[in-house]
Amino acid sequence: MITVLQRVSEARVEVAGEVIGQIRQGLLVLLCAEQGDDERLADRLLAKILKLRIFSDDAGKMNRSVQDTGGGLLVVSQFTLAADTRGGNRPSFTNAAAPDEGRRLYEYFVARARAAHPLVQTGRFAADMKVHLVNDGPVTIPMVMRSE
Repeated sequence: MITVLQRVSEARVEVAGEVIGQIRQGLLVLLCAEQGDDERLADRLLAKILKLRIFSDDAGKMNRSVQDTGGGLLVVSQFTLAADTRGGNRPSFTNAAAPDEGRRLYEYFVARARAAHPLVQTGRFAADMKVHLVNDGPVTIPMVMRSE
């Protein structure tokens, strides 16, 4: 699974002009399932995201997690993270999970996130979304989680 985390002071996602998910301080989680990904991988990725210390403590050091701060998660599916740009000028997305499997793993990840964290908002899988955010820092962390 591939994710890009953005530490935000606020973020929202809109579909057809309607806000469908929004948070204040927290993490915007852009999430992509790849071929061969499974629930165990999603669980490992979520555990890492929830404990990743990328929020400032009182001394200004990145020592606090989203759980420590009580921040929200805004989870947005983004298959384009699987882009392969090595050949030509048009990206290939063949490494992304098939749409049905991608949806299943996205929904699994969101359900597990909601069970583990009090504030989880989402985008809409496969929708044309507009994502608005104020990146705090800026702090942007790309993460790739592979099966062991």
